[in-house]
Amino acid sequence: MINVFRRWWKYLAAKANSDLEAKADPKIQLEQAIQEAQQQHRSLKEQAANVIAHQKQTEIKLNRVMEDYEKISANARQAVMMADDANKRGDAEKTLQYTQTAESFANRMIALEREIEDLKSLHLQASQASDQAKSAVNQNSALLQKKLGERQKLLSQLDQAKMQEQLNTAMTSLNEQVGQDVPSFEEVRDKVEQRYAKAKGAAELQESSIEGRMIEVEQASLNVEAQARLSEIRSQLGLETAGAAGTAPTDTVQAAESVADAAPEPGTA
Repeated sequence: MINVFRRWWKYLAAKANSDLEAKADPKIQLEQAIQEAQQQHRSLKEQAANVIAHQKQTEIKLNRVMEDYEKISANARQAVMMADDANKRGDAEKTLQYTQTAESFANRMIALEREIEDLKSLHLQASQASDQAKSAVNQNSALLQKKLGERQKLLSQLDQAKMQEQLNTAMTSLNEQVGQDVPSFEEVRDKVEQRYAKAKGAAELQESSIEGRMIEVEQASLNVEAQARLSEIRSQLGLETAGAAGTAPTDTVQAAESVADAAPEPGTA
């Protein structure tokens, strides 16, 4: 039962992760990755700072112990000299005291020498760790700078991808039917072209029919009458020459005669 529950839990976790990956915004994920890299770099710098601080502390302690050793060594030499002077004077008690003091300084020197050796070894290890920490920080800093430089490039590519996807969607919508209740672009275009062609055909048919030619003849006759009336008015006003008075323009009369000749005889189709 426990195994079944574990398998089911893993399945749900994998499914949730898959759904999240499919719906997640790449721009937000990119910012999350950059923030994570920056956080790791800060953590690495803190660790490196602790390693370098340990190396500095070891160095300070080593220098302090070496200073103490120099002082103890100087005191030991002074005690030996004072014991030797007391011995020359024949002062056995002072000689013994100074000798014991010199031995105490010598024991302290031996202890400090051991501590110095240990500190030197520790300082060497700390120095190596410090160098490695500095190198790791420098390498990670270069890697972080590279990621920051690539971020702008990736954001630009992401914007271009979104625009291309929108363009592809728009082009697809032009070639596909939007829905059952909404006509497609091609359907509307065919409908408009069909209506336009039908109107043009009706106009041509009207122009070629008998009724259309009769209307043309009537219109030409009206034009002849109008021209004759204008000629009469010009004659009354003395605006025309004697030869042209009372006559219609030649072009207009010829046009009317041509239309009249083109008209069919009464009773013929």
